[in-house]
Amino acid sequence: MSDVISDDRGGFRAKRRRELLTFAVLAFGIWPIVAVGAVGGYGFLVWMYQIVYGPPGPHDVVPARPNSAE
Repeated sequence: MSDVISDDRGGFRAKRRRELLTFAVLAFGIWPIVAVGAVGGYGFLVWMYQIVYGPPGPHDVVPARPNSAE
């Protein structure tokens, strides 16, 4: 009877260790790389968009007439 309990406890510890290792790899390895890649990819897309269509801001600026209140 005690052999069954000790075998189950060993399996539980192995499963828990495997889950903690999986969590550590995801939390400190894969997700930071995914986050940096997503932000970097978005920045690259904005950069390419601005190269093709120009930076944001007023484009058709007409100079004010001389002696105007503008």
